[in-house]
Amino acid sequence: MLNIVLFGPPGAGKGTQSERLVEKYQLKHLSTGDIFRANIKGETELGVLAKSFIDRGALVPDEVTIQMLESEVDQNPDANGFIFDGFPRTTAQAEALDAFLAGRSTEITKMLALEVAEDELRVRLAKRAEVSGRPDDANPEVIQNRINVYNNETAPVAEYYKSQGKYQGINGVGSIDEITSRLFDAIDA
Repeated sequence: MLNIVLFGPPGAGKGTQSERLVEKYQLKHLSTGDIFRANIKGETELGVLAKSFIDRGALVPDEVTIQMLESEVDQNPDANGFIFDGFPRTTAQAEALDAFLAGRSTEITKMLALEVAEDELRVRLAKRAEVSGRPDDANPEVIQNRINVYNNETAPVAEYYKSQGKYQGINGVGSIDEITSRLFDAIDA
């Protein structure tokens, strides 16, 4: 089973590249944002619980997020593997993900980290705001805050996977096809 953590700062191209990896390797894409929205909209027990935290402006506890991911994985027993997008965001989440996957006799195969300079991220996010109409991508202060949060809180998760020999940095600059080719090479190596 091929289980990939697709990693990188906001605007690195995770969403675009996830689609290509899903198509080539027949993986199930698990985006925590999408899973949260689906559970909240469907008013599942976990969705109602998550919404109660979100409505108070609090972070959804790791155990709730993990339970949602477990549910998604369990609903796809015949999957060739999974792409974890937006998760894990902390070392504690990475440890919980490892424990959960070990209980299903599998593990994270690789963490593929799209590496893009901050100046390029700002340009990409501003373009995305124009194209997709995402107001959060149009405000330079919001963009910088998202990059800072990534650098301070999320980037340390890479060390966890480096210690396991599963981390691989991928140059995230170039054409979409060039970046896709680099990802395919890393997976197929």
